[in-house]
Amino acid sequence: MNRDCDQKEIGLIGIGLVGTALAERFLEAGRPVVGYDVSADRCAHLRDLGGRVLASPAEVAGRTERVFLSLPNSTVVREVIDGPNGLLTAPQLPAYVLDTTTGDPDETIALAEQLHERGVHYLDATISGSSGQVRAGDAVFMVGGDEAAFAACEPLLDLVSQKTFYMGPSGNGAKAKLATNLVLGLNRLVLAEGMVFAERLGLPLDTFLRLLKAGPAYSVAVDVKGDKMLNSDFEPVSRIRQHHKDVSLILKHALKHHQHLPLSDVHLGILEKAIAAGDGDLDTSAVIKEIRR
Repeated sequence: MNRDCDQKEIGLIGIGLVGTALAERFLEAGRPVVGYDVSADRCAHLRDLGGRVLASPAEVAGRTERVFLSLPNSTVVREVIDGPNGLLTAPQLPAYVLDTTTGDPDETIALAEQLHERGVHYLDATISGSSGQVRAGDAVFMVGGDEAAFAACEPLLDLVSQKTFYMGPSGNGAKAKLATNLVLGLNRLVLAEGMVFAERLGLPLDTFLRLLKAGPAYSVAVDVKGDKMLNSDFEPVSRIRQHHKDVSLILKHALKHHQHLPLSDVHLGILEKAIAAGDGDLDTSAVIKEIRR
């Protein structure tokens, strides 16, 4: 196979909420996407979008110069990279792997070193924003890794968002994602608590939400999650279960660096109760249900 003919193809492993949004952005920009997911339904969805589905991570890796990963956690990333039929079993490896997974920074650094030994540039290209924000081009990339590799891939990232930040060496993209998720998650939690408090006081919530948007209590969470909370629209664009994983990682690394995060401790407990109540696969805006309970 002449890979020069396929250089414009973009590889995608993981076709969940964010992976699907990435595929849509690339396809809309005229870039063909070849992908893989363990879920047959997700693969079928990629076909419906106009992408092409391959049989394994190895086939995706052998087909394209640049492969995006959009996976649940670092354990799955590790399996996709060096497990059976993983990326590293491909007869010809891609030049770049761009990992959008919210993963463990320590694992991210180890993966970067492993891939570097095989001649593959690994960028932890994490994303701040929901799948809806990715789809709209409003998400933010935070990228760690070799700066020259970042420069080579930046035009591709620009197809998804014009808000891209190079954060430094490998692992820094993952670290930045945890730090921003801490702030983002607490903004969302405070919004839910404030709306429930306003509701208990007898205020009209639609007017209260407009007030938040107009005043100093505003945050982007008001725009992204306010209407979903107001209308009890919990169709997921980001899931409570995934954010629980993120907050667990945040607290793990805070402990490692001897930093107490009291608000995140409370946040984790609320997310655990929401999951126990059966809300784990709902949108993160559904945290308002647990505040009401």
